[in-house]
Amino acid sequence: MSNIKVLKFGGTSVGKPSSMHMVAKIVTETPGPKIVVLSALSGTTNSLVKIGEDLTAGKHADASAEIESLYTHYLQFQDKLVQKDVSKAKAQYVINEHFTFMRSLLKVPFNDNFTKELLAQGELMSTKLFSIYLEEAGFRNAILPALEFMAIDENDEPNMDFIIDNLGTQLRKHPEEELFITQGYICLNADQKIDNLKRGGSDYTASLVGAACYAELVQIWTDIDGMHNNDPRVVSNTRPVAELSFDEASELAYFGAKILHPSSILPAKQYNIPVQLKNTMEPEAYGTMISSQEKNKTIKAIAAKDGITAIKIKSTRMLLAYGFLSRVFDVFEKFKTPIDMITTSEVAVSLTIDNDARLTEILDALEAFGSVTVDPNQSIICMVGNDVVREKGIVKKIFDSLEDIPIRMISYGGSKYNISVLTETQYKKKALIALNKGLFGL
Repeated sequence: MSNIKVLKFGGTSVGKPSSMHMVAKIVTETPGPKIVVLSALSGTTNSLVKIGEDLTAGKHADASAEIESLYTHYLQFQDKLVQKDVSKAKAQYVINEHFTFMRSLLKVPFNDNFTKELLAQGELMSTKLFSIYLEEAGFRNAILPALEFMAIDENDEPNMDFIIDNLGTQLRKHPEEELFITQGYICLNADQKIDNLKRGGSDYTASLVGAACYAELVQIWTDIDGMHNNDPRVVSNTRPVAELSFDEASELAYFGAKILHPSSILPAKQYNIPVQLKNTMEPEAYGTMISSQEKNKTIKAIAAKDGITAIKIKSTRMLLAYGFLSRVFDVFEKFKTPIDMITTSEVAVSLTIDNDARLTEILDALEAFGSVTVDPNQSIICMVGNDVVREKGIVKKIFDSLEDIPIRMISYGGSKYNISVLTETQYKKKALIALNKGLFGL
């Protein structure tokens, strides 16, 4: 099917009946064939997680109460979603079907497989309810069950050959249709059991679906009008960035831009499918277009990543010591902890991690190399743009902006797309505001 578009809508975009009506308007006014990827209704996944935790802990009364509360929410939702009696009956049937399954979990020994199946209920219900509403509004559509084509392998990576083959099979079952609906987030694992995409969730689904059907465009619809030049939760005067390359967007996502998970656009990048970030509440806004094109050699946006721990290893044995860094890196590999930033001198190496789950074990192992100091509560501030490391005067602009901010580490030249600094989290807001003024004049 040529010229197909993939449109993904998150939980907040379908969290209310009125919001789902708006999604339907956007979808039906988008010309050409399209696949709509939906998340669960907002709040649903959190409730399902709580139910699973209660069942695991043997708190069946609490789990039952949570199930009935969620059931009431869905009954109220469908009552305002559709109007015709036949549609209400269909919606009621769907809701009862899934809550009958949830209630059945109260009567059996609960395990991890049931947890994954439980978490899938949100997406399964949202897609069916959306399909019923579209049908009532007079729009033909077909559901493409994600559990028939979306799969991960034994390493939790997408099984692209399986996805491409089986998505094609599902599409060919409906040769007359141009509007398809599928579930985000959920998939089959290597054992053919229900699972979920570990990184990026529904955004990842949209990117994988777009790659698998060689889509013309993937649109990610959220509650913000694209990726902004700074964190709008911290800095008041920000603006959306109209165009980013895949690499620029990936750097921003990795270093804290919450609108997009860093893994979610990888399939689109691999298959060269443009990704557009759009605002469900302001559909006329252009948003951000992410593609393979690299334009404007300047800083386009700033992102900040919290929860960083800085570790410094100091040792006179480092001096000209062959293989020293390799042995240090082996420690982090052993404890499956990625490194974000690194700087070295003749007698010391400083690096950062964003996961301190195994910090005690890491520090114990590093003590063999010399004295080790730890600085928790750090933030990485990352300035991203195309070929920024070659831009004349950019470093001066950055450090003029940050003249009142104590800087712990600097990363420059490791990537042509970013310049990063490390500072204590208590200075993050001040730094972001100063950079917004110094780099963008805002």
